[in-house]
Amino acid sequence: MVILFGTLVVLLVIGFPVAFALIGASLAFILLESPLPMVVVLHRTIGGIDSFTLLAVPFFILAGNLMNHAGITDRIFDFAKAAVGWMRGGLGHVNVGASVLFAGMSGAAVADAGGLGTIEVKAMREAGYDNDFAVGLTAASSTIGPLIPPSLPLVVYGVSSQASIGQLFAAGLIPGLMMAAALMAMVTYYAHVRGYGRDTIFLWSMLGTTFARAFLSLLTPVILVGGILGGVFTPTEAAVVASAYALFLGVVVYRTLNFRKLWDISVDTIETTAVVLLIVGAASIFSWILTANGVPRALAGAILGQTESVFVILLLMNLLLLAVGIVMEPVAAITILTPVLLPIAIALGLDPVHFGIIMVLNLMIGLLTPPVGMVLYVLARVTETSFETVVRATMPFLIPLVAVLILVTYVPALSMWLPTLLYRQ
Repeated sequence: MVILFGTLVVLLVIGFPVAFALIGASLAFILLESPLPMVVVLHRTIGGIDSFTLLAVPFFILAGNLMNHAGITDRIFDFAKAAVGWMRGGLGHVNVGASVLFAGMSGAAVADAGGLGTIEVKAMREAGYDNDFAVGLTAASSTIGPLIPPSLPLVVYGVSSQASIGQLFAAGLIPGLMMAAALMAMVTYYAHVRGYGRDTIFLWSMLGTTFARAFLSLLTPVILVGGILGGVFTPTEAAVVASAYALFLGVVVYRTLNFRKLWDISVDTIETTAVVLLIVGAASIFSWILTANGVPRALAGAILGQTESVFVILLLMNLLLLAVGIVMEPVAAITILTPVLLPIAIALGLDPVHFGIIMVLNLMIGLLTPPVGMVLYVLARVTETSFETVVRATMPFLIPLVAVLILVTYVPALSMWLPTLLYRQ
């Protein structure tokens, strides 16, 4: 195991992409410490992505790209502004509300940051909000997406843990809304301290107009979640439905997509999908080596042997996940750590669905921490802000997110009430 982890650390430190670092570490281990043939790496990597459920990944990525280019994000932002823009710190609340609505369509933090983020930060700057507040809040609110269904990270966790993806989607809804409420409380605090006012007055006519413009877009989460819970289609098929519906809106209804845009969307989707699935495949061989060498069992024994306190063990697991989130992309972390940590969680009496929400929430916070936090890099690019400035602006908004993480960890009912109601009666 020294060669495996040592090689991984060295490759990451010298700047190798995560996927190649994982494959390189696995190759070094098999070459130097294992009698297995090198072709095992290829077989296990391909096997890691040979899953029907993982078909949801490219289609949810495609759906998010279609929505960002079809003008759907603008309609969502306008509706959110009419609904909550009248509150003090109005555009801050709009920022969070729009992310909640968009979360029910794409399920990806990077898609939220890259699509809505551009609109939100531009509007807040023009309205006189401080740049650090606009950028930091936008980064934090983008992490809501992977908790509220549908969710790409929850799909990957479901594949890795064999947990019900439908139950995972249901379990993420309340924690996602809690994240939104916590961030809106932070907005209220900033509005009081910095003197932010209201950005619009509440008008029923404006609410009705913007709702009508956004109505077909807002139907997306209703169709997806309703179809999954009603048994009309599986979560994987829901991703296809989401893409088809977004394409229909962009080409037929709004007529904002042309051939050139569709080409760019397709290329971007292919590139992103290739990266994500390469990471999943690379992490699969790495986690297989860990499992085959008894690392999960040894780690579980070591942790459970040190203390019998569930509180302390959960705290240690959260700290580990937060630390991993700082240095590793969420998809890779989920694929590697699920077979390692899930046996410990089950030994503590945790439901795999509840643990999935804990893991994803931890790793979403990791998206806001350097050096690997992808949301930080995306926002730095689309808002033309230095990476260092984005990092400093985001740090205060980690406080409400960590508070929600603590509640979700130690109060299982917050994530388990809805899946129990819908699936386990």
